Amino acid sequence: MPDLDPKVAQGWIRRWDRQQQEYLPDREDRFTALIDAVEEGAGGPDPLVLDLGSGPGSLSVRLLDRIPAATVVAVDADPLLLALGRAAYGDRAGLRFADCDLRTPGWAAALGLSRPADAAVSTTALHWLPGPALRAMYAELATALRPGGLLLDGDHFKGDESACPVIEKLGEALIIREEQRRFPQGHRETWTGWWEAVAADPGLAGLAARRERLRLDSEHHGSPSGWLATHVEALHAAGFSEVGTLWQRGHNRILCGVRGG
Repeated sequence: MPDLDPKVAQGWIRRWDRQQQEYLPDREDRFTALIDAVEEGAGGPDPLVLDLGSGPGSLSVRLLDRIPAATVVAVDADPLLLALGRAAYGDRAGLRFADCDLRTPGWAAALGLSRPADAAVSTTALHWLPGPALRAMYAELATALRPGGLLLDGDHFKGDESACPVIEKLGEALIIREEQRRFPQGHRETWTGWWEAVAADPGLAGLAARRERLRLDSEHHGSPSGWLATHVEALHAAGFSEVGTLWQRGHNRILCGVRGG
């Protein structure tokens, strides 16, 4: 693939961030809380952090803005988003993009880490993994984290609707109301619209076609990985000694796991 112009890549990432923000009105607040937790809990001023399902690096660069001495390994399998991130932030000190599929056993070893990671972070990404792949990924992640290392996952997690139907409906309503308050005219660009626009760009069409061939979205619909209980059970099974919600607004949460040992 031809090299992408950094300014073009940065423009697409800004457009990516805008459409993400409209679907997730509290996105920046969640980023801030998640990075607060890394800064407080990583155990030093120069943590090694894995960004799982990093996309073009939106969380990674915000983390480095706050913790400049950190090392961040941004892990993704999407060729288009990785290309945008590398073009836009390729010269960013402390940041490395890694082309690894979290569904493939051995992904953690393939990162070639020089030491166990202090934290793994993710935002709006891990719900794309089907249940068995999610459990296997958390088990492998535990081998890459130091004892006491953190998993911090910001996403929309559904709770137990049978036990708390009223609370669960209210949690969903909070997100919908906030979205309507901030964007009363609706979305300027949808998730699908962003991908269609990327595919129509001659400079990115080849990467978009390669992404389509990889079928990265094929297992998303119907996955149980949008349920809070699925993540909690998988993390406990992987050896995380503490698992709980660290930050929340409705269904929008940061789930925290502490690696045992």
